[in-house]
Amino acid sequence: MIAAQRRLQIGEHAEASEPPEERGLARDEVRMLVARRRGEPRLQHARFLDLPSQLAPGDLLVVNTSATLPAALPARRAGESLDLHLSTPLPDADPDATPLRYVVELRRDGGPLRDAAAGERLALPRGASAELVSPYLGARRLWVAELRLPGDLTAYLGEHGRPISYAYLRSERPLADYQTVFAAEPGSAEMPSAGRPFTPRVLAALIARGVAIAPVTLHTGVSSLERGERPYPEWFRVPAATARLANVTRGFGGRVIAVGTTVVRALESAAREDGALDSREGWTSLTVTPESPVRALDGLVTGWHDPDASHLDMLEAIAGRRLIVDLYGSAARHGYLWHEFGDVSLIIR
Repeated sequence: MIAAQRRLQIGEHAEASEPPEERGLARDEVRMLVARRRGEPRLQHARFLDLPSQLAPGDLLVVNTSATLPAALPARRAGESLDLHLSTPLPDADPDATPLRYVVELRRDGGPLRDAAAGERLALPRGASAELVSPYLGARRLWVAELRLPGDLTAYLGEHGRPISYAYLRSERPLADYQTVFAAEPGSAEMPSAGRPFTPRVLAALIARGVAIAPVTLHTGVSSLERGERPYPEWFRVPAATARLANVTRGFGGRVIAVGTTVVRALESAAREDGALDSREGWTSLTVTPESPVRALDGLVTGWHDPDASHLDMLEAIAGRRLIVDLYGSAARHGYLWHEFGDVSLIIR
C-alpha cells in the first residue's frame, strides 16, 4: 500500500541513459536537490559542486571505500547462455575453501531467471563451474552456489568478469566508470553510487570549508531487489578512528552526513542506543525503517530510488515521510535523472 501511494505521489521520473561524462558534464556537475527537515529553504535546487556551501565547518562526511568488482560472468546450462552475477560471499563461509560458497543471481535476457533448480551445474569460463545448492533466504532470485575456480576469485573476475550493467545504459561501460574516488577495497557487486560525483576539486573545496571526511567499508550485493524483498546481510567495517571522529563531531555540535545508504547501514549497525559509535566489523542484517529510529547521523547524500525500493524506508526514517514525498515529487517535476549515473539529493535532518 505504501509503495502504491509512493508511485502516485512521486509520479514519472527521467532515467539516466549515460554517465554525466557522456552528456558533456564532469561527475561533479550533476544536479543536487537539497531537502531540509527544518529551516529554509525547505527544498533547494543546486549542483553537486555546491555541496561544500551546503555544509558547515566542523561537519563530517562518512564515505564508503568499497570498490566495485567485475561481478558479472557469462554462464551456460544445457546450451543456453545466461549471466551469473556474484552478490556476496555466504556469511561465515571460509573464504579460502574449495569450493567457494557464494550468493549469486542468475539472469536471462536482462531479467531474473525463474526456472533454476538445486543441483544444477553451470559452466563458467576457463573450465570453472557454479553448482546451485539452495535458494538464499527464501528469495526467488538468489541462490547459494558452490564455485569451483582455477585460482583466486579476484584474479578470475579480473580476467573473465565484467561490471554488472543496467538496462538504461546505451552501451557497456568500463569498470572504471563504476568506481568512486574513494574505492580502495574490492568487494562490492555494484557501485556504492552516492560517492560517484565526488572529484578532487569537490574534495579540495570540502577541506577548505572545514568539512572532515572519514571512511567506512560496506561491500554491497546485487541491488535488483524485487518488490517486498528486504535487504540481505552484507559485510561492513567501521574503523575505530571513524567512530571516534563521528562521536567528537556530534559532541561539539557538528553533523555526521552519510554518503550513500550503504554508509547509513554501516553506521547504524555500529551505533549504540544513544547514537555514539563503536568500532565494529562483520555481517549486518540491519534494515533501517521508520519503525527503527536513526541514531548515528544527521543527513544523507544519496541518489534517486524507485518508489518500490526498500531504500525509501530508510530515507523516511531519516527525514520523515512528508519531506521525502515532497523531495521526490519535486525531483520528478524538474526532470532529475534517476539511478546510479543520475543526479543526487542532500537530505539534512
